[in-house]
Amino acid sequence: MELVNQSSSGRFILLGLSSDPYLKVFGFIAFLGMYFITLLANLLLMIAVKINPKLKTPMYFFLTNLSIIDICFSTTVVPKILQNTLSKDRSISLPDCAVQMYCHLAFGATECLILAAMAYDRFVAICKPLHYNTIMSKKTCICMAAASWTASFTNSTIQVIYTFQMSFCRSHHVNHFFCEMPPFFQISCSDTWLHEVSMYITAGIIVSLSFFFILISYIHIVSTVLKISSSDGRHKALSTCASHMIVVTLYYGTIMILYLRPRSHSSPDIDKSISVLYSAVTPMLNPIIYSVRNKDVKGTIKRNPMKQSPQ
Repeated sequence: MELVNQSSSGRFILLGLSSDPYLKVFGFIAFLGMYFITLLANLLLMIAVKINPKLKTPMYFFLTNLSIIDICFSTTVVPKILQNTLSKDRSISLPDCAVQMYCHLAFGATECLILAAMAYDRFVAICKPLHYNTIMSKKTCICMAAASWTASFTNSTIQVIYTFQMSFCRSHHVNHFFCEMPPFFQISCSDTWLHEVSMYITAGIIVSLSFFFILISYIHIVSTVLKISSSDGRHKALSTCASHMIVVTLYYGTIMILYLRPRSHSSPDIDKSISVLYSAVTPMLNPIIYSVRNKDVKGTIKRNPMKQSPQ
């Protein structure tokens, strides 16, 4: 079975964010800056977790996974945006497009599941503190992370192969800045109904169920926190969840709008704006949000990592 329907050109043209030369310059500087901050902030967070014994906990194990995902997620999209902004040739080959779509879907879904695992970690820490070390053992954490990565990459394989079975005879001009599933439905001359249903089902399973799991976890957390008598105890318990709640709101909000919204309500310009938020902005903000609210992380980053590294 061929992965793609071959065409006369064998390439897609990514129209990008704007054709205005001034906006292109601004976009290039903005994306370059966001990409640099994404790499630097996530790498610093990973180094802090590596060298600080206080951060050898399940929460920071999942946070390290999240940093790896954010670096890969951003790298899947941003370098191609920068290249297309500078180059007159904005085309991308079918295999490259398929790989970009595959990686983007896989890392995006993995982030959803890892965020759900982090919510479960907070639930156990606050609601079952005496059993925390037993429940969130190293083996359990590795299994949860491995299951998240495996399920996401398996789903991405199926979705990409299924998407590129469509025929693209109308146009090869993709009104987007990278290869994402929704814009390809618009340029296909095949019946896309089954493909769209498949996307909604898988997005519903991964995104909605993960979000529902997070919601249930936080309902139990809030219920437990309200039973704490001291205000300091309540504040301390909730402060450990604040960063995670902010990240979940940013990421799931944009993902749900893009992938669970009916096609009749979609707009290319709005879709591109939403894609910028969760593909470039969120990976940059995640490590900053976690670092700003954590004294141990901030303290480790402020010190010289080279002096702290084990011999």
